[in-house]
Amino acid sequence: MTQTLENAVNFPEEQHFFKRGLSWEQFKAIQASFENVPGVRLFYCEGILEIVTIGKPHEAIKCLTGLLLGQYFLEQGIEFFPSGSFSQVIPEIVEYQADLSYCFGTDKPVPDLCIEVVITSGSPIKLQKYKLMGVPEVWFWEDGTIEVYCLREQEYEKVVTSELLPELDLSLLNRCILLSSPLEAVREFRKGIQ
Repeated sequence: MTQTLENAVNFPEEQHFFKRGLSWEQFKAIQASFENVPGVRLFYCEGILEIVTIGKPHEAIKCLTGLLLGQYFLEQGIEFFPSGSFSQVIPEIVEYQADLSYCFGTDKPVPDLCIEVVITSGSPIKLQKYKLMGVPEVWFWEDGTIEVYCLREQEYEKVVTSELLPELDLSLLNRCILLSSPLEAVREFRKGIQ
């Protein structure tokens, strides 16, 4: 019998801190002071600083999502270039790290797909940072579901299926992410995509 994570959408909350009206230089100084602090990420977008603590549930979901997508790419023969959570920067305007990011076909400076695991919602720069970079598709795993946004004419539109991976069953992916056993999740997912 398949078991899912108990209280899947009630993970311990991450801590968020926002500060508006900061210059790029102020952001870089604050960022430098957090350089050796584990489990903390800093984002900057058009004068807004966001500081987020990253906990074990976040990392577990991120890693499992990447593992499952890797299985899908392998099974489908999709040429992919993972770039993880590298810093995406437009100096003096935006700097952030998605949890997972991928280019398809060829490696590019801007990922085709960025994925964020959101344990605590409420970011004022949720989609804006991706729009500034021109990321074609963004996924948010939030409240136990996957939401997909596609960039159209400089604005994101929420869609039901991925335009980059239209054959991917997102409900299967999400169901497997919520399984309590990562091994069982991979087995279920592989069975579902073959």
